[in-house]
Amino acid sequence: MSQKPVIAVVDDDPRVLESLENLFESVGYTVATFSSGQSLLTCDLSSINCLITDIGMPGMDGFELLDIVKKTRPKLPVFLLTGRHEIGDQHRATGKDISGFFTKPFGGQDLVAAIDHTLGDIDLEGNNDQ
Repeated sequence: MSQKPVIAVVDDDPRVLESLENLFESVGYTVATFSSGQSLLTCDLSSINCLITDIGMPGMDGFELLDIVKKTRPKLPVFLLTGRHEIGDQHRATGKDISGFFTKPFGGQDLVAAIDHTLGDIDLEGNNDQ
């Protein structure tokens, strides 16, 4: 693989953003962090290989962001995170085209393994969904 995969992380908690940025950079990924869904949508979505987004955020929540992103990048792997321990979030995720669902606190290595597995299955050069 000639390029480092780019992971976009969206969370309104700066501690989560910093933690995930450090985690993914430590295993060789390039990371772009965003404090809101709106800020992610101002970037070039074709430059990212995977999206990790919190569900519970002010303004646009993770499900709304997922729906918008999937319109332009239908095959982009998306992982949802939630700090709320509500079964409702898992039910809302059912039937959505997501690559994974993690409840905070989660094991960082579990998330890395899920990302590695998912990105290992796609063609990063062509993105296959343009």
